[in-house]
Amino acid sequence: MKSAKGIENLAFVPSSPDILRRSSASPSQIEVSAFSSDPQRENSQPQELQKPQGPQKSMEPPLPSAPPNASEEQPRSLSLSEFEEGPCGWRNLHPQCLQRCNTPQGFLLHYCLLAVTQGMVVNGLVNISISTIEKRYEMKSSLTGLISSSYDISFCLLSLFVSFFGERGHKPRWLAFSAFMIGLGALVFSLPQFFSGEYQLGSLFEDTCITTRNSTSCTSSTSSLSNYLYVFILGQLLLGAGGTPLYTLGTAFLDDSVPTHKSSLYIGTGYAMSILGPAIGYVLGGQLLTMYIDVAMGESTDVTEDDPRWLGAWWIGFILSWIFAWSLIIPFSCFPKHLPGTAEIQAGKTSQAHQSNSNTDEKFGKSIKDFPAALKNLMKNGVFMCLVLSTSSEALISTGFATFLPKFIENQFGLTSSFAATLGGAVLIPGAALGQILGGVLVSKFKMTCKNTMKFALFTSGVALMLSFVFIYAKCENEPFAGVSESYNGTGELGNLVASCNTNCNCLRSYYYPVCGEDGVQYFSPCFAGCSDSVSHRKPKVYYNCSCIERKTEITSTAESFGSEAKAGKCETHCANLPIFLCIFFIVIMFTFMAGTPITVSILRCVNHSQRSLALGIQFTLLRLLGTIPGPIIFGITIDSTCILWDINDCGIKGACWIYNNIKMAHMLVTISVTCKVITIFFNGFAIFLYKPPLSATDVSFHNQNAVVTNVLAEQDLNKVGKEG
Repeated sequence: MKSAKGIENLAFVPSSPDILRRSSASPSQIEVSAFSSDPQRENSQPQELQKPQGPQKSMEPPLPSAPPNASEEQPRSLSLSEFEEGPCGWRNLHPQCLQRCNTPQGFLLHYCLLAVTQGMVVNGLVNISISTIEKRYEMKSSLTGLISSSYDISFCLLSLFVSFFGERGHKPRWLAFSAFMIGLGALVFSLPQFFSGEYQLGSLFEDTCITTRNSTSCTSSTSSLSNYLYVFILGQLLLGAGGTPLYTLGTAFLDDSVPTHKSSLYIGTGYAMSILGPAIGYVLGGQLLTMYIDVAMGESTDVTEDDPRWLGAWWIGFILSWIFAWSLIIPFSCFPKHLPGTAEIQAGKTSQAHQSNSNTDEKFGKSIKDFPAALKNLMKNGVFMCLVLSTSSEALISTGFATFLPKFIENQFGLTSSFAATLGGAVLIPGAALGQILGGVLVSKFKMTCKNTMKFALFTSGVALMLSFVFIYAKCENEPFAGVSESYNGTGELGNLVASCNTNCNCLRSYYYPVCGEDGVQYFSPCFAGCSDSVSHRKPKVYYNCSCIERKTEITSTAESFGSEAKAGKCETHCANLPIFLCIFFIVIMFTFMAGTPITVSILRCVNHSQRSLALGIQFTLLRLLGTIPGPIIFGITIDSTCILWDINDCGIKGACWIYNNIKMAHMLVTISVTCKVITIFFNGFAIFLYKPPLSATDVSFHNQNAVVTNVLAEQDLNKVGKEG
């Protein structure tokens, strides 16, 4: 058939009945179809319609239009031939049982499993293992910070190239490569455990007041264990290489495989699973840290988790992730380049790309020479750039709160670090996952166009902005702290932890172990409280004979102690705003992430179809450069500015902050949140203002697109017949 010229994949024809209708259509039908998919052909259309007129008047109307028919259909056929649909399997092996998975739902299932694995390793296991790695391999916090940022560095370096070259490639095989690299990265990250030898316990540190304790001297030494830093960095770089195809090519493949109005539902589900991954990582990693670090060597110890020398088995989670990630390589490798029905779905879609002076040639983007021009085209798309900047601003505060929300809860409400982290995770993870899913469901249910999707994201960001002032409501006054906000029974100076009651104890400021005295005052450690004795088998641990604590006369001694003058842990706070704060902040997180899926869908819609993967690559690159990388840094600097008591060692080097000004911290966090939210809303609103939909997609819903296109075709035919008559 001459009308089928250019169709390389014959198996494609039966799955797309629309092509059979187009092969015998009139010239005007073909030209209108091409115009609807290529807005730049608008200026050339009238000349093409007039070509058959003039010297060929005596011939029958269909005959002079035959050459334009073939020439006009060829580019479209070449484009559609790229949808190489096929069965699920390998080469000539296509088991019937695998064909049940050869659907968008089957691919989404495996995509979610890989997203969960990636999130579990990168944002769960790595984060919860950092403190253990610091102690085991004698690294500074600055070095472990470099380990954490290595993933983002790798992602930024590879994102643009992977998304550009992978757009024309076999996306499921790229995801098989992603699963391989994620598994390899997890394996490499765990290798130091097997080459560093057995963990050696140090001597037990006495936390009570001992007058004979030798004062420590300023010594700086380096350990060979710190050389494993490069192995951890290599593992993170490999994990970054694996995460790049997942969130660029995987998202584009989902968008290819489902109708427009269902795309947001699938993408939102996939992104929600990537958010649940860190939650699984924290839970799994927390449980594994209760096992001794050298459990694989058959070693056991009498040291308990309460001992500062305890180190947990941080590495087991990475081994499990390696095995699970590599188990997904085979399923992804068996998927075809395009799922069955993709060509028919693509033929039924209407372009909603923003109208800009960009190259829409079908051959554009197949060569490395086109890479700079492709970047330039996307950068000139004002709507796309505004949406990217909007998501970058949102990512800045999201990653900042993901890192420092537990610290805020711990200091504002006087909770332990572990319990504050549990509450923070209980708010952040479900709120973010629910927001992603709700955003995708609502966009899919109401079948929103590109512009309406952006308006929906603007609305959710506005609600989150109004609720961000919850931090002012949640602020709580600092509890009395000896040497910081309260004197030692009228002795000593504020800002100095040493007073006459503990001056002979030789206490260390590097050992922060807060205790609450019976006088309601919190002390830096039992040593600074002047406590000389303790009862360790009681929970919480109690201390007595404390020279710095003013004893109450009504206290009577027990058979076991001479009066429990202090107990381990912080004093109970009098601030009762925690439940309300958690509820409101949960809503803030939910509305914040409700805009995530709509913005991603809007980015996919406002750019040309052939540049969607590259657009996602640019989005994630800028999102990390402007959001996720500087976010924790900005939050950290801001929170450190509210510190009122620093850890200063014998060498005079400033370490971590022990005590913060709660009121100032709350005000600073509100300032950052409101500023970023305003930036997000500004760029989102500006994108709506700039967006110009193509003529074929203006005010056309998903229900009546076919009817409108049919009317246009008929009108063109009538005009042509009238002119020829």
